[in-house]
Amino acid sequence: MKYTTLPNTDIKVSKICLGTMTFGEQNTEKDAHKQLNYAVEQGVNFVDTAELYAVPGRKETQGLTEKYIGTWLKDQKREDLVIGSKISGPSGGLGYIRENLDFSSKSIDEAIDKSLQRLQTDYIDLYQLHWPERNANFFGTRNYKHNLDEKWEDNFKEVIEKLDALVKEGKIRHYGVSNETSWGVMRHLNESDKNNLTRCKTIQNPYSLLNRTFEMNLAEISIREKVGLLAYSPLAFGALSGKYLKERPDNSRLKLYPQLLIMRKYLSKEAVFVTKKYLELATNNNMSLAQMALAFINQQPFVTANIIGATTMEQLKENINSIDISLSEDVLKEIDTINELQPNPAP
Repeated sequence: MKYTTLPNTDIKVSKICLGTMTFGEQNTEKDAHKQLNYAVEQGVNFVDTAELYAVPGRKETQGLTEKYIGTWLKDQKREDLVIGSKISGPSGGLGYIRENLDFSSKSIDEAIDKSLQRLQTDYIDLYQLHWPERNANFFGTRNYKHNLDEKWEDNFKEVIEKLDALVKEGKIRHYGVSNETSWGVMRHLNESDKNNLTRCKTIQNPYSLLNRTFEMNLAEISIREKVGLLAYSPLAFGALSGKYLKERPDNSRLKLYPQLLIMRKYLSKEAVFVTKKYLELATNNNMSLAQMALAFINQQPFVTANIIGATTMEQLKENINSIDISLSEDVLKEIDTINELQPNPAP
């Protein structure tokens, strides 16, 4: 395994982070524990979850992922592990999580206490705002459109003050953002610096061979401001395994959960076109498409951790093993050439 540190901290994290959103939906508690044990045996010490999970989000499974991690975590050496979780922001249809899906002090207190209880731990290493309170282009929404009737009022300072208080209480060690924009990240940083408050350490956004929009401006912020990317959907919901180029597998997310509209963009004709090109490149260089796609993420200088997820142990092993692959300059140039044919077909 390879390791890095959460920016501006002394916390060492594995470059491969275990994503867990299938725990409680596609994976049982026994499956979850098996995956966690295997990942740790391979040197993974970073686990990411959220109060929303399992995915797709629904009342019957909400919180199960954290619960499954908790029943495993209580028997582990806690100080050897880095646990990240997230608080949900405003969203229609998720009212079963909390009465108020916002980042008010009351909501944050309720969310963190419930997460700590489910995780059976006294603290969360990295607590993340799952998506902004304001309207922004996240979860597959293209092209920001300003809503003149938006009810949100700028409350960055108040939110960060609350997170700062949680650090002082010992309930969290650091905080990060997720599904955030360049403007949002800089507002977080400016408010923290101006008011001498805890600083945002990470940003968890989508990043893959089919979606390199992070490179447009967030990558520079990430490097210059030391806000590390935790890349999610590095395999584009499985599209970069190549499994959707043929008949859709029965147990695939696309077959099981057609309501996940975000997945459809990965099957557009443009996305399929470049996926086939990437598959050809990987095959010609004696790699699986999945491993090449993950190795590309692992090698980016702004990436702190690559969040991989799997429903089977076979997938998990292949994904973790990507850490041992180093893409040559020739392969990286070929990847850029393919990207130019159809830039970011699935942002």
